[in-house]
Amino acid sequence: MRVEIWSDIACPWCYIGKARFEKGLARFAHRDEVEVVHRSFELDPGRAKGDRALVVDMLAAKYGRTREEAASMEANVADNARAEGLGYRVEGRDHGSTFDIHRLLHLAKARGRQDELLTLAYRANFAEERSVFDDEVLVALAVEAGLDAGEARAVLADSEAYADDVRADEREASELGANAVPFFVLDRRYGISGGQPSEVFVQALEQAWKDHRATALTPVGGDAAACDADGACEVPRAD
Repeated sequence: MRVEIWSDIACPWCYIGKARFEKGLARFAHRDEVEVVHRSFELDPGRAKGDRALVVDMLAAKYGRTREEAASMEANVADNARAEGLGYRVEGRDHGSTFDIHRLLHLAKARGRQDELLTLAYRANFAEERSVFDDEVLVALAVEAGLDAGEARAVLADSEAYADDVRADEREASELGANAVPFFVLDRRYGISGGQPSEVFVQALEQAWKDHRATALTPVGGDAAACDADGACEVPRAD
C-alpha cells in the first residue's frame, strides 16, 4: 500500500505532521508493507532564488501582524513541535524559495535516499542554525543523507534538473484538490489534510488497508503455464 505525502520544507506543520504520521505508522500492524513517497509542494512558488527574509518578518508582512504577534504565532507552533520531541527555533530562521530543495529531493528519491534527506532538511531548517536556502548547506545535507556531493552540486547548478518532476507533483496536488500542506493520500482512496494527531493516521491506515485488501484479486483455477517479465515461457510437459 502506498502513502503519498505532499509537503514543503518551509511548512512547520509538514515538519510536525511527518513526525505524527511516523508515530502512527509505527503503531500500524502492516507498516512493513507500506511504501511512503514524498511529493513536492511550494508554499511560496513565486519567490525567486536568493530572495530571503527572516521567518518572523515574513509572517508579520504576510498576515499584517506586528513582529511581536508573529513571534507569538511561531512560539505556539514551536510548542506543538516540541510536544512531538522535535527541535524548533523561533528566532533567526530564514525563509526563501524551496524549489531547489524539492529538485534535490527528487534526486534523493531516484537514489533511494529521499526520506533521509527530507528528515535532515527539516531538522536543519527548524531546529539547527543552518539555512536550507544556501547551496553549500544543501550539498552538505545531501552528503549526510548518503548522496554524492558532485551529483548534488550538478543538480543545483542546472536549474532544469528534476524541475519537471517538481512541477508534475505540484500539478497533481492541484488536480487532487490539495491547496494546503501537509496533504496525505493513502492508497489513492483517502486524503488527510494537515498535521493530524497520530491516532488519526492509525485509523486511516487501518481503514485504507482493509479496503486495499478487499479489492485484491482472488486467484481462480490455480497455476498454469505463463510467461514471466523476463520473457521466459513455461513449456507444458506432455502427459
